[in-house]
Amino acid sequence: MSKNKLTSKALDEILEKIILTVDTSKGEIYHLAEDARQEYDKILEELEVLKVKVIETIQEAERLEMHSRLARKRLSEVSRHFKIYSEPEVKDAYEKAHSLQTKLLMTQQQELQLRNRRDELERRLRTLEETIQRADHLVGQISVVLNYLNSDLKQVGEIVEDAIQKEYFGFRIIEAQEEERKRLSREIHDGPAQMLANVMMRSELVERIYRERSPEEAMQEIRDLRKMVRSALYEVRRIIYDLRPMALDDLGLNPTLRKYLATIEEYNDGNPRITFISIGQEKRIPSKLEVALFRLVQEAVTNALKHAKSTEIQVKIEFNEKHAILIVKDNGQGFDPEKKKENSFGLMGMKERVDLLDGTISVHSKIGQGTLVIIHVPIIHVPDTR
Repeated sequence: MSKNKLTSKALDEILEKIILTVDTSKGEIYHLAEDARQEYDKILEELEVLKVKVIETIQEAERLEMHSRLARKRLSEVSRHFKIYSEPEVKDAYEKAHSLQTKLLMTQQQELQLRNRRDELERRLRTLEETIQRADHLVGQISVVLNYLNSDLKQVGEIVEDAIQKEYFGFRIIEAQEEERKRLSREIHDGPAQMLANVMMRSELVERIYRERSPEEAMQEIRDLRKMVRSALYEVRRIIYDLRPMALDDLGLNPTLRKYLATIEEYNDGNPRITFISIGQEKRIPSKLEVALFRLVQEAVTNALKHAKSTEIQVKIEFNEKHAILIVKDNGQGFDPEKKKENSFGLMGMKERVDLLDGTISVHSKIGQGTLVIIHVPIIHVPDTR
């Protein structure tokens, strides 16, 4: 069991590491999203300024183009009539046209660069916007995962531990079955088998006494022999009753419980005193449920006899239209339900049996104040195979 507990603890540690890693990743993605937002705001601000510059550059290019046309027209006129213009006038016309054309080309080149820069910034803005949206989506998904890990999957260790306990309980059931077989073998060997062997020996003795002594002595031996056979028959019936009481099929649950509890009380010389109470109309219920309820009473009473050291045990059973309610109460020494005891398979077996019946079981106990077991089992969910 120590290895199993370590496995459960190791699983919890792995889960904590996963949660820490996912939480760290969430923080990193959040920071990436914040960096993207800051860059987005910065580029958006730059783009607004750039758009203004593009408009100003376009307006400047249009103005220079108009002046450049006028300057080229002036230069063309001067060139056609250069004889009537002086050399300085021709030179001035040429320099103005050339200067304006150069400025226009530079302005158009600047406009092209500004337009390219604007398009590049707009593309980066779209990319950053997609990055921010994806980051926000990832942060949201990771938050959902973290909530799932911190809530539902936090119970994984308990679930695994419960599965380990059930697996261990299964092995212990097999061991308990083997122990029960050994016990029955010993009881049959030491009880009915020995008695029947004695019957064989005594029968031979009766024959010898009858021949060698007198019929009266032989009859006395026969009477003793009858008592021995009766005892052997009682032992056989008791063993059969423990395995499966025949009265359960013939008479039903309540009469069988009355007889069983009276036999237990008689066998223990009236200590503890066992009281049986039946509430509601006594009726036959599905066979599987009768057997299950009988075994639950048997287990609860056995626990009270073995461990509680009680002087009184009360068994109460109630039937309504949909449920069977079983209550077993003792005034024994009680126990702490929060503490798990080694080899305490009685209650575990009862819980397993109740779970199979889709029922509920609650155990209330305090040290020195006895134990109360309450079981609710639906009747309508159990098919009758009688």
